[in-house]
Amino acid sequence: MRILLTNDDGYHAPGFAVLEAIARQLSDDIWVCAPSEEQSGAGHSLTLSRPVRVRQHGERRWSCTGTPTDSVMIAIGKLMPEKPDLILSGVNRGANLGDDITYSGTVSAAIEGALAGIPAIALSQVYAREGMGDTVPFEAAEAWGAKALAPLLKTPMPPRTLVNINFPALPAAAVKGIRVVRQGFHDYSRGSIVEGTDPRGYTYYWFGLHGIEHSLAHDSDLEAIDDGYISVTPLQLDLTHDASLAALRSAYEGDR
Repeated sequence: MRILLTNDDGYHAPGFAVLEAIARQLSDDIWVCAPSEEQSGAGHSLTLSRPVRVRQHGERRWSCTGTPTDSVMIAIGKLMPEKPDLILSGVNRGANLGDDITYSGTVSAAIEGALAGIPAIALSQVYAREGMGDTVPFEAAEAWGAKALAPLLKTPMPPRTLVNINFPALPAAAVKGIRVVRQGFHDYSRGSIVEGTDPRGYTYYWFGLHGIEHSLAHDSDLEAIDDGYISVTPLQLDLTHDASLAALRSAYEGDR
């Protein structure tokens, strides 16, 4: 099985080394292409206004100056002789739960894989408090990563779908198990924008991550993590709200 690894925290991120260790429990045919610098919050963006450059770090190993989506596209389109059988993105430093997926470069790299018809899985490690930097512990992901992936490798993914996995902020022995759940909802407080002044006296703004409003709906990824479980959530690329189609069609027909 040929596996492509990528992320949004950057080629040198600690969680990326964790991902490779997990992947090597599944296959020896590992390929790597990840952003050269952190791209957290990049979403599904493409680099269109400047060239993207690629640096080789060894056999089957590259970084690129673009986004997670760029990394997947370049790997598939230019660097690999054949498409991979599986794309793994992560292990992200921090949660990708609920509405996080709309911002997440980690999830978006998996989305790009799904668009290319390749099974793709995003993995993220929740941590307990802000400001931990590279001290974030990945113990749960390290111990449970291969266990969480193994059933997915035996289960065909429908076209244009992907899977989002989150590991709770717990020691490996304290993780209660794995739950397959739906995407939950939470929202970042709009008051989490930090204002400061640079050395030249100009105002700048920095988006913070505090003040998150959680809605722990039953059977959601947020609830699973809160209860000490690994969350496994299937996602689809079709964003159409089917329930609105009939009402909108009627509204437009009424204007004729």
